[in-house]
Amino acid sequence: MVILALLTAIVIVLQFLGAFIRFGPFSISLVLLPIVVGAALVNTWGGGWLGFVFGAVVLISGDANVFLAIDPVATVLVVILKGTLAGLAAGFFYRLFSKINRTVGAVTAAVVCPVVNTGVFIVGLYVFFLPTITEWGIAAGFESIAAFIFIGMIGLNVLFELGLNVILSPTIVRLIQYAQGDLTDRPGDLGD
Repeated sequence: MVILALLTAIVIVLQFLGAFIRFGPFSISLVLLPIVVGAALVNTWGGGWLGFVFGAVVLISGDANVFLAIDPVATVLVVILKGTLAGLAAGFFYRLFSKINRTVGAVTAAVVCPVVNTGVFIVGLYVFFLPTITEWGIAAGFESIAAFIFIGMIGLNVLFELGLNVILSPTIVRLIQYAQGDLTDRPGDLGD
């Protein structure tokens, strides 16, 4: 419970700070890191909670204002769902792959979290905002709506988020496990 509370506070602070770091039109989701850590250390539902908090802070911070102006209900649905599902998926895949070893579980969760977050965002764009996105893509000079979404909108964001998660999540999970006194190693864990 204490770990979840601390990670909730970290998610809130990182999301507000991350709003100032942008590659393209959207801010970098630095909060995916504590979501992965929480999903690994607490449980799948803890990851889902942290993802939900991430979504709520995105809405409060104004990071979704451009979409709120177009369709508030769809925006709230997509933003909350993408964060929550990313956290739940990170927890699920950590549990599944940590049976092999914790490092494989952490790396898998670190990959799945930004992929699900971005994937749900893309689905939301197509389902709820396609006419607007099409107009934006044409105005930006893109012939393909998919090219506009992947290059013009998402671009370097998802690569940065994925890279950051993959590099740092397993290390942070391992450090916290050591801090908790869990010094046991399983074959293939870090430290072997």
